[in-house]
Amino acid sequence: MRALCFLFLAAVTGFAAQPNVILIISDDQGWPDLGCIGTKPLVTPNLDKLAAEGVRGTSFYVTWPACTPSRGSVLTGRYPQRNGLYDMVRNDMVNYGHRFSPEEYAVSPEMTLGLDVREVTIGDMLKKAGYATGCVGKWDMGQARRYLPLQRGFDFFYGHGNNGIDYYTHERYGVPSLFRGNQRTEEDKGTYVTDVFRREALRFVGDHAGKQPFFLYLAFNAPHGASTFGEGTKAGEKKKGEGVQAPEKHVAMYRGKVEDEKLARYCGAVTCMDEAIGAIMDSVEKAGQKDNTIILFMSDNGGSGNGGNAPLKGSKGSMWEGGLRVPFIMRWPGQLPAGKVTDEFLTALELVPTLLTACAAKAPEGVKLDGFDMLPVLRGEVKSPRQEMFWQRRGDKAARFENWKWSEAASGKGGGLYDLSTDLGEKRDLTAEKPEIAKRMRERFAAWRAGMDATEPRGPFRDY
Repeated sequence: MRALCFLFLAAVTGFAAQPNVILIISDDQGWPDLGCIGTKPLVTPNLDKLAAEGVRGTSFYVTWPACTPSRGSVLTGRYPQRNGLYDMVRNDMVNYGHRFSPEEYAVSPEMTLGLDVREVTIGDMLKKAGYATGCVGKWDMGQARRYLPLQRGFDFFYGHGNNGIDYYTHERYGVPSLFRGNQRTEEDKGTYVTDVFRREALRFVGDHAGKQPFFLYLAFNAPHGASTFGEGTKAGEKKKGEGVQAPEKHVAMYRGKVEDEKLARYCGAVTCMDEAIGAIMDSVEKAGQKDNTIILFMSDNGGSGNGGNAPLKGSKGSMWEGGLRVPFIMRWPGQLPAGKVTDEFLTALELVPTLLTACAAKAPEGVKLDGFDMLPVLRGEVKSPRQEMFWQRRGDKAARFENWKWSEAASGKGGGLYDLSTDLGEKRDLTAEKPEIAKRMRERFAAWRAGMDATEPRGPFRDY
């Protein structure tokens, strides 16, 4: 009966019955950091090809300006303030050269906090619809067994549960951090981790392509800075930032083209990741599954250590556009136009509803999703129904309504009222000139916040 329903949907809508899905996320890759954009000397031929064969969004936002809450929204389709994971899950002591003993690490926030077990993930939803589900790379939703992917709707997992590792030792400040399934493993220690994730993703695709519809959540840690101790760091001292690690052959491509070695390593990590993405694209095509496979690509937040996000202001961690607006590409041959660029207002909250529609799946009853199916928007059939979006990171707040952007930062990172239609770089604060609009934006934010507070509470941070 389920198969007949899928065939009926395909006949009515023109969709292929249960397309495969590969959802790719990069880490700290800035909005302008694709070769096809042309503002930086980045070499990303495979992502450029994906954009040329699909739709690239230029006004696509994440729900938080750093990784953990942003990725939680990708997986649940819900604001961080609704799903409960609205801050980072990390151990701050590692910033000061502190090495955790196994016993100490076992009771630390990185081991005891995670995405509330009552939350339903896109893995859960698609698995129920008959998909083989795999997660490769950075999970970042908690490391205790109850939080790991095999308990959250995924059949396969190879990656790390925390938000950062060393690219070669696969440790987070001395703690081995890769998992195969529910067990930690050091089987690939010494191998550049992007290559490891490439291998495991290819294995998953090869196991299922053409045999069973599959969903692969491929979450890179590249080009995030390495989570390791800087050379010479002593206990109690602030660690020295090492930046991004990348293979020498990729770093060498950028020496003399960018301003310093750290930026060359960042660019090298992006190109190495692009090669991995290209290998996966090739494997899908060789399996005869290109036309029946949706591939999506985005970054989890704005760029950091990437030489800047111009013309956007700010970077990762801020409520400026450079912290919240990210690159986005979606390819679905025959269902989406090729080579289209859209500036429609879209967000990561749209991912789950869109995939549910495309895959003839549905959210469980009673689960409130905060986005909508964006396929008609990507096709150019309708304008985006999204008019507003809200963000909060502790005392830092922001809202966008139509083309107006308002922010206020308790952290001291600045804020104001800006008209994005004429001031994408948020250079001219219009608060004094448009006090009534600033007031309405604050009121909209307060109404959203009240709505989030009235929802059924979720951990790990909420007091209930």
